[in-house]
Amino acid sequence: MIRPTSSQIAIRDAAARDLLVIAPAGCGKTEALALRIQGLLQRGDVSAPQRILVTTFSNRARDNIRERLQDYLPSVTLRDRVTITNFHGLAARLFRAHANVIGLDPSMIIPDGDWVGAQCRAQGFDFNTSAAVQTTLRKAKQEPRTDEEVETYLSGPGREAALAIERLRVAEGRLTYDDLPRLAELILTNDLVADLYQAHFGSVIVDEFQDLTPQQLRIVNRIGYKKTTYAGDLAQGIYGFAGAKPSEIDAAIRAECTEVIEFSESHRSSPAVLAMVNAMSTLTAGTPLTAADPGSWPSGGLAASVVHRTADAEATWVAQVATALVARVPGQRVGIIARTLGRRRFVEDALTSAGVAFYRWDDGVLDTETARAIKSMLARFDVRGYDAAGDKMAFLRDAAVFESVTDPTGRESLLGALHWCHDLLRDGTTAADIRSRIHIGDANTLITASGVHLLTGHVGKGQQFDWVVVVGLEEGVIPDFRATSADEKTEEARVLSVMLSRARHGVVVSRAASVPTNAGRPMNRTASSFLANIAAASPRDDTGLVEWFSAADWAAIAVR
Repeated sequence: MIRPTSSQIAIRDAAARDLLVIAPAGCGKTEALALRIQGLLQRGDVSAPQRILVTTFSNRARDNIRERLQDYLPSVTLRDRVTITNFHGLAARLFRAHANVIGLDPSMIIPDGDWVGAQCRAQGFDFNTSAAVQTTLRKAKQEPRTDEEVETYLSGPGREAALAIERLRVAEGRLTYDDLPRLAELILTNDLVADLYQAHFGSVIVDEFQDLTPQQLRIVNRIGYKKTTYAGDLAQGIYGFAGAKPSEIDAAIRAECTEVIEFSESHRSSPAVLAMVNAMSTLTAGTPLTAADPGSWPSGGLAASVVHRTADAEATWVAQVATALVARVPGQRVGIIARTLGRRRFVEDALTSAGVAFYRWDDGVLDTETARAIKSMLARFDVRGYDAAGDKMAFLRDAAVFESVTDPTGRESLLGALHWCHDLLRDGTTAADIRSRIHIGDANTLITASGVHLLTGHVGKGQQFDWVVVVGLEEGVIPDFRATSADEKTEEARVLSVMLSRARHGVVVSRAASVPTNAGRPMNRTASSFLANIAAASPRDDTGLVEWFSAADWAAIAVR
């Protein structure tokens, strides 16, 4: 077990139950939360039979906290005194137990996938129409509206498609992922139910508070107001498109909490990487960090900024860098990250042409049973039947014998894989190509495997790589051309900061002066406005980077 830092000990021992922990990337937040839970139980701040509620935003984060807690609590204590769940799991629990309070049937169908997305596909909506429908439904349900009030909201002009899908949902007696928190909040407006949960949970822990929507914060407050520990980092708030409002949430939590503890040391990144991340802090409202042990990083790490004439030249150079890194430190991980899939495609083509193996994170790594089912389906795929099918998702479900799968987790995994196949087939990818892209394994394979990984900024949040190359540092790419308001531009800066902070040893940012459009026409691109901030970190240029690769102490780097 690693010896706790002074900040982690302060969090464990904090007497106030309303505590805000500012924990930037790589500072040991998960360990601190495990210690916090241990302290609350050992001091008797939460006494039996009360439990501690821990909420996360992903199953991976949930599992990480549970793994850490196994080091600090006896298994019986962990089982009997701590409830760890994501927000949808908490909302589903509330609905199953108390749906009658709001006049609904607790046996309604709980979501096991993106049902709204499936309906949009069945209707043949294009990408923009599907996105508009999903956004409209999400906004309709981020307030504590009844089903009748949701329908009234959707009855406005331009919302006809969303209204039709909502009426189908009600008719089928099912819930979507947007319905769960809406109905949980409605249930908790009942004082008797709220009192029950306030008595049951003596303390609440919220991981990644900056990702909360106002609705989720209201749910937390109904259960644990003034007895909640919030942990996260405003600079990592990148989910505004899903309804998160980092600055608003930060202000509300600071008004609630009587104590704030801030981490100031990173245990993940080299001084050079941190200099680049810190250079973005004036835009992200992040906390500047220092390396916990700066002398342990060979050469102090690497921070570099390069520019290329074209996107193809950039891609070729990145492929060469990836090849060199894999050869020099074969046990390490190289993350190549872009703001969008479209901007990353040049690198993907270059790696393929160079014969460099890589993991494509937007494909994911399917669990073994799901991968076998999808590979089997695609091996005997009836292209003509698929093309002629009116409901293409129904065709895929039948082809994969979806109804024969009875395990809920297996059904969710297979349905997600079928949606992935649908989208690729719609965009012109052949069944054979899709089959070749399937990796058999599990999520841990993707997260721990050495080698080259391709991903986007949002997908990589919460992960780490030994080396990171961020491509596409051009205006209109990052910040995205659709970001026009001050809040949207701030979020774009945070997306870049998140990408940079994934790196341990070194980070390289790259841009091209000319990038082809989707139609293949060359288009001149100006440098991202964020590069002015990054320049403050004094990153190496092309020449300096070549020298660094030649002089670096790879033997020391390989074991760091």
